[in-house]
Amino acid sequence: MKLFEVMEKDDYEQVVFCQDKASGLKAIIAIHDTTLGPALGGTRMWNYASEEEALTDVLRLARGMTYKNAAAGLALGGGKTVIIGDSKTAKNEAMFRAFGHYVQGLSGRYITAEDVGTCVEDMEIVSEHTQYVAGLGKSRGSSGDPSPATAYGVYVGMKAAAREAFGSDSLSGLTVAVQGVGHVGYYLCKHLHQEGARIVAADLNKEALARVEAEFGAAIVSPDAIYGAACDIYAPCALGATLNDATIPVLKAKVVSGAANNQLKEPRHGLALAERGILYAPDYVINAGGVINIANEQGGYNEERAYLQVANIRQNLEEVFRIAAVEKMLPHEAADRLAENRLANAKSLAGGKSGCLC
Repeated sequence: MKLFEVMEKDDYEQVVFCQDKASGLKAIIAIHDTTLGPALGGTRMWNYASEEEALTDVLRLARGMTYKNAAAGLALGGGKTVIIGDSKTAKNEAMFRAFGHYVQGLSGRYITAEDVGTCVEDMEIVSEHTQYVAGLGKSRGSSGDPSPATAYGVYVGMKAAAREAFGSDSLSGLTVAVQGVGHVGYYLCKHLHQEGARIVAADLNKEALARVEAEFGAAIVSPDAIYGAACDIYAPCALGATLNDATIPVLKAKVVSGAANNQLKEPRHGLALAERGILYAPDYVINAGGVINIANEQGGYNEERAYLQVANIRQNLEEVFRIAAVEKMLPHEAADRLAENRLANAKSLAGGKSGCLC
């Protein structure tokens, strides 16, 4: 990979490679854009097949955070970290202490938080070495686990998508196929169950599946079978790129509305969904609840205020669908238009890219 060519293509500001031999830390921090403010994005720990795969993922995720924060109306830019390794076997305290020093070295250009494979406890270790950490435990005056807020945002966004597709925002009686019922997926299932939706679930974690089966009466299917499950709404809540050449032809859902990042493997898959009459709720608009919740830590966290702002995801999606209809474009293109307009306005006011050094 020619890194500078890749960075220039989507205008990334900075990529930092972090290594600590003693702890085994191998991490990559990507900062995409700080026009609107410091880059905020979580730290993901994943057992990538190669260093290039890790780099590709962190770049995609960082750019996605720029668009997510912009579309949500937040004064934050986009960044992300990936740590290479198995989160179940390779984690150690020294690793997160070393990582904290790297974050501190960026002097506030990047704020981290938990993500797939990391947790609040990991971030509390990081916070001992840098103040640029969000989403710590509520006992620390922070917002805590962002999963419930993310799930609530997906839930209210799903109601907006249901109204667009079915003419009613009620989810009662609808069947929702949830791929991934860990942190966010579990809380989403809880909201769906409370409204009277039927749940079909798939996950690699048998304990997580047993929990949603026992608590919400979810029907369990294999990971491969979730794509072709008979349902009204497909909710991808695991890793990205599950909407691709292999899966889109077998989907039975009329709506895709879930929490995963980068759900479309390639932009052309947005068109493939539309050609099959499937409405797509753009991922970074509908899954912004967690980052909105974390952003509310600025100036002192207030849960009621945060969740009122998360509820605005419904209006954001309605605006995306409106733009798509008026401009005759696909929903993911309309979401990009919404985010890019805000970035362009901010750059115009600042006389160009700000490159926040806060």
